[in-house]
Amino acid sequence: MLKKILRRSSPLLILIVFAGLAKVLLDTRQAPEQKEEQTPVPIVDVAEVDVQTLSLNLPSYGVVTPKYKTQLVTEVQGRMLEISNKFVAGGVVKQGDVLAVIEPSDYEADFMQAEASLAQAQASLEEEVAKGEVAKVDWQGYDGGVPPELGLRLPQLKKEQANVKFAQAALARAQRNLERTTIRAPFDGIIKSRNVDLGQYVTLGTNLGELYDTHIAEIRLPLANNDLAYLESVDNPDTQVTLSAELAGKVVTWQGNIIRSEGVIDAENRMVYLVAEIKDPYLRNNKQTGQLPLKYGSFVTAVIKGRTVDGIVKLPRHIVRNNQVAVVNADSTVEIRPVNVVRTDIEYVYIKDSLKSGERISLTNINAMTDGQLVKVIGDTSSQHNDVSQSSTLVAAGEQ
Repeated sequence: MLKKILRRSSPLLILIVFAGLAKVLLDTRQAPEQKEEQTPVPIVDVAEVDVQTLSLNLPSYGVVTPKYKTQLVTEVQGRMLEISNKFVAGGVVKQGDVLAVIEPSDYEADFMQAEASLAQAQASLEEEVAKGEVAKVDWQGYDGGVPPELGLRLPQLKKEQANVKFAQAALARAQRNLERTTIRAPFDGIIKSRNVDLGQYVTLGTNLGELYDTHIAEIRLPLANNDLAYLESVDNPDTQVTLSAELAGKVVTWQGNIIRSEGVIDAENRMVYLVAEIKDPYLRNNKQTGQLPLKYGSFVTAVIKGRTVDGIVKLPRHIVRNNQVAVVNADSTVEIRPVNVVRTDIEYVYIKDSLKSGERISLTNINAMTDGQLVKVIGDTSSQHNDVSQSSTLVAAGEQ
C-alpha cells in the first residue's frame, strides 16, 4: 500500500524539489555585469606640410616632326640612270650627296651646242669690232662734222654684243640643265620615302621622294587657354621643356625650348599650340654614350616649365577632395580645411596660402572623417593616443 502511494506521488515530489531549487537559484542570482562599449579610433597616416617655391609646370604631349622637309622633284626629264644606295627610306644623307642621276646625254649635247653658239657669237663680235676700227679710219678725213653711227658700224656692234649675251645665257641654261640631271641632297637629312626606280622615265616635276632635315625637330604642344596664365610670358613663351618617350624598352628624355606660340585657338579642340624645338635630334653632331636619337614620328610627353611662385604646397591629388584637406591638429583631432588650389596636374595638386609648414595632413580619405573627430596617428607613441576612446554606452554583457 505504501509503495503504491509513493509511486503515485513521486512526480509531485519531483516537481516540488525542482521548484525549490529554482527558487534558490533565483534568490541567489547576481546582477549582470556592466562594461563600456568603446568606439574604435581611426588610425591615419600623415604627411608634414612643406611650403616651397615651385615652378608651376604644364604637362602636354605631341608628335615629333622636322622643322624643314622637302619634296625632291625633277627639273629635267629623262630615264633614271643611277640611284644611290643611300636614296632609300631611312637613308641618312649629307648636303651635296648624290641621290640619283638622270640620263644626261641629251643635255650634254645641248651644252655643247650652246658652247658652239657662244663661240660663233664671240667670233662675230670680234669681227664686228675690227670692222668698226676700219670704219673709224675711213671717216677720219670726213669734213661734214660728226660721222654717223651707222658709218662707224655702232648698231652692228651692239647687235653682235647682244648675240654674245644671248649665247652666254643659253650656255648657262644648258649647264644648269646638265647639272640638274644629278639629284643631290639640299641639306643634311634622312630620306622619308622614295617614289622612283632605276630605269624609270621621269618628266618635269616628277616627285622622286621626300627628305627630312635632321638639324632641328619641332613638336606642337597643345595647352588649354587657361594654362597660358602659368607661363612667364604669354606673347613670348621662351621657356624650357622636357620631353620623354619610351624607346628600346626604356624611358628617354630630351631637353628643348619653347620657341613660339602659334597664337591661334584651334576651332576644333579650343586649345592653343606652343612649338618646342630640339636641336640635332638624330645626334649627328654630338652623341653621348647611351643617348638615343629622337626619331621623327615619335609620340612624346612634355613638361613645360611654368612661372615660379612662392608659398606653394604640393600634395597628391587623392588626398584633396572638393578643395578640402584633413588637417590633424596637435591634439589628434581632425580639421576639415578648405584650401586654395591654384593648379592641378595628373599626380599633384598645388595649394597656395592655405597651409603652414609643419602642419600634418591626413593621407586617409577625408570622406570617412568629420570635423573634430579624434584619430590616432601611425607612429605617434604619446600616452594620449594609447588611452583615447570616445564616449561609450552601457550594455548588458550577458545574463547568468
